[in-house]
Amino acid sequence: MDERFLRAVGVVLAHEGGYVNDPRDPGGETKYGISKRSYPSLDIANLTREDAIAIYYRDFYAKYGYGRLNDEAVATKVFDMAVNMGPATAHRLLQEALVFLGYPVAVDGIIGPQTIAAANKADPRRLLQVLRWRAAEHYYRIAAQRPQSRAFLIGWLTRAYS
Repeated sequence: MDERFLRAVGVVLAHEGGYVNDPRDPGGETKYGISKRSYPSLDIANLTREDAIAIYYRDFYAKYGYGRLNDEAVATKVFDMAVNMGPATAHRLLQEALVFLGYPVAVDGIIGPQTIAAANKADPRRLLQVLRWRAAEHYYRIAAQRPQSRAFLIGWLTRAYS
């Protein structure tokens, strides 16, 4: 695990917080953002920070190759979105942001060479702006469709724009 990943996972962990078991949250029992729904065999209540970091590296950062994104802030943002929204949704939002910026990429939720190349060509400040906007829009849609999730909207928007 390199320093860049450790900085990125620090952002994710700051957003995710500690142990939560809120009945309004479809993720269910969660600690450090690791949910029982996604990892049914884990003892979530006793999950250590180090174990969560290892899971994030293996199942997100390395698996999807976020280190291939040249700009650290963009890589961190996409990684953070993947943890919170799911990888396919985060990757689709990245692709939609790239299309908005004029890059002809497929919007398929797969972060392959085409998406990586376009993201690395894009102005990182503009890409981050559009990613934040797309994330906020995604959260508003969830809140509109699932009224029980509205309690989380302010936190989600804070995360979207960070």
